[in-house]
Amino acid sequence: MAPPKRKTGGGRVTPKGTQPNSRVTPKVGASAGEREVAASSRYTPKAARRQMIPPNWIPVIMLVLLIGGGLMIMARYLIWTDSNIPTVIGLVAILGGLWAATKWE
Repeated sequence: MAPPKRKTGGGRVTPKGTQPNSRVTPKVGASAGEREVAASSRYTPKAARRQMIPPNWIPVIMLVLLIGGGLMIMARYLIWTDSNIPTVIGLVAILGGLWAATKWE
């Protein structure tokens, strides 16, 4: 059986009459009904990103590496049946193609 829940003080945390997402600070000498919204100093807007144009050779390199890696793995089974080096070269080429795909924006 689960232990009983703790009883907290509960109750209202923010002053009555406030709106969500508004920061209020009382004016000096103001009554409870007169409040002013304070500017937050913690928010910093994101810097505008430059429009980056990817080089045209990135998708070409990606396709060459992916297709070349696949062909190298197939060639290992058709031509070089006694060595695993073409398989390793093919896997490295495929990983290089996937890496190039991540750089293509």
